[in-house]
Amino acid sequence: MKLILLEWKQMLRSRWMQMVGVLFTFIFTSIIVIQQMALPATDTFSRQSASFLNLLLFLLPLFILTIGSMGVASDYETKWLALLKTYPLKMRHYIVAKFTAIVCAFLLLVVLAFGVVLLLGGLLGGVVIPPSLLMITLLTILIFSAIAVLVGIIAKTRLYALALSLVVWSFLLLLISYALMAVGTVIAGHVLQKITLVVIHVNPIEWLRFGYLLFANQASVLGPSYYEFVQFYQTTTGLLVYTLVSILWVACPLLFAYIMIRKGGRSA
Repeated sequence: MKLILLEWKQMLRSRWMQMVGVLFTFIFTSIIVIQQMALPATDTFSRQSASFLNLLLFLLPLFILTIGSMGVASDYETKWLALLKTYPLKMRHYIVAKFTAIVCAFLLLVVLAFGVVLLLGGLLGGVVIPPSLLMITLLTILIFSAIAVLVGIIAKTRLYALALSLVVWSFLLLLISYALMAVGTVIAGHVLQKITLVVIHVNPIEWLRFGYLLFANQASVLGPSYYEFVQFYQTTTGLLVYTLVSILWVACPLLFAYIMIRKGGRSA
């Protein structure tokens, strides 16, 4: 617990984190206030809901990956990790502490941003934040915090961590989608559908986007071709599968990070 509190305080003291917090809050509130002025509040899937979702899935993973991975990589550069290894500290506790600190720091950032949105929204007639969006936001923080820890341990330097984070973010958010669109022009529709289903499961961005549509009861926007797929995930078994896959997206990066950190030093 002391290590978690220490890591969390170090994360909050980081100028990068403070700048990102201000930037995220400003961009988030600006876009949502503009949407609120243009459209009435609603609790259904609307342009405002889409703005919430797209903004979160665009900015939040980027900030988590860059800040989180550089925080881990700085422990290598400053020899802080080497010092920790001289203490009777198991490396799995270090992994958990870094992960928890990143999660808590970005939860605080998101709470601040949502608080400002609700405050300003109250002056403009009210802003509706769907519960499904709150759940997906939490899941986004958990998944990308785990990936950030893994990227930081792979990189070992802050500059490399920043570059690698941008590569991972670009690959997940942009390159896979563009590649899928390009492939769709030369293959049959039923083959493209199967590839798309695979991409939804192996790309955390698309997995989170699908989760929001699923829990907001708006998965029908995927179209009739995915009716059976949507129907399965709306069952109890499907929800359990979604939960299991989400847990794996958090657990697997942390497990790989633990394996790599053990290979790089004293085993624990």
